[in-house]
Amino acid sequence: MKKYVATRMATMFGVLMITLLITIALVGSNMDIILKQGIVFQVRSEITENPAIAESFSSVNEFEDFIQNQIKQRIEILGLDEPWYSPQRIGVTMYKIMLLDFGHATFLTSDEGSSDVKDILLEKLPRTVLLFTTATIIISIIGIFLGALSSSKVGSAIDRITSSFAIISSSFPVWWIGMLMIFLFAFTWQIFPARATPDIPSTDPAYIGSLLYHMVLPLITIVMIGFGSWAYLVRNFMVGIMQEDFIMAKKTIGIKQKKIIYTHALKNAAPPIVTILALSLSGSLGGAIITEAVFDWPGMGRLYFEAITVMDLPVIIGATYLLTVFFLISIFIADLLYGYFDPRVRTGQ
Repeated sequence: MKKYVATRMATMFGVLMITLLITIALVGSNMDIILKQGIVFQVRSEITENPAIAESFSSVNEFEDFIQNQIKQRIEILGLDEPWYSPQRIGVTMYKIMLLDFGHATFLTSDEGSSDVKDILLEKLPRTVLLFTTATIIISIIGIFLGALSSSKVGSAIDRITSSFAIISSSFPVWWIGMLMIFLFAFTWQIFPARATPDIPSTDPAYIGSLLYHMVLPLITIVMIGFGSWAYLVRNFMVGIMQEDFIMAKKTIGIKQKKIIYTHALKNAAPPIVTILALSLSGSLGGAIITEAVFDWPGMGRLYFEAITVMDLPVIIGATYLLTVFFLISIFIADLLYGYFDPRVRTGQ
């Protein structure tokens, strides 16, 4: 087991490094341009705020030379005088990113006005976890229960309803269902607010309660769309297991049907179910750009959308790295659980 864990950790670290390199390669040249423009803006803003500096020069040329020297010095301090693809630049950039030092956003800020990318991400991530992880857990619980029940009654009314609902719910785009839910419950019946972003500031003590209230409509929508597919997957995993000899033997000796389904059969179907659950949870941390945009939920998905819209590269890099780490951690946990439920995986058989 120790060898298996060590191998998986080494693999995950390698994947993380490759992801970082690809991300840096994709945005490297553009990032240099944005950072240099940011330095120019910062230097000129500091000088504008202090008129005494401009008054100390006798000519415009001397003043402009001073500005250019200040810009050049800061570019050299940050190492931007070397090309982005130099080994030193790439190494320093990867080291900073691994330490969660993403720098400052070019355009976006947190609700409290901070431009530090880390502050922005740490502000948005808990809201995405709250909504999508809660929805994923509810979806998986309902889906596992219904799927296990359907697998024990193949061809019955509940099996046909579950399968039909899975097909129907998967056929409609989430943005269309979301807009329909907003129209019905926010405008027609006015039960929930149309926007999922609270109107009060995040520093207000009542913000948490308001956020939970605003979360109800998108949560119901996500669960309604997702649990049918989950139930159908679990049902297909367990149909074959319910026909196995050991299940037939347990039925013969008089073990109750519910115990057979939810204890023995479900345990044997656990490896693929755990894998899908881990992938769903990791995917939920990234939020969903369309879902969060439709409901105006202040999470990672909407942050991605805003960052891409204004080409705020530091935010895009930071969010990509953070979500990659969470995704790899979830895959690692899924592998460990898979190895626990099925010893053949960790022994390589």
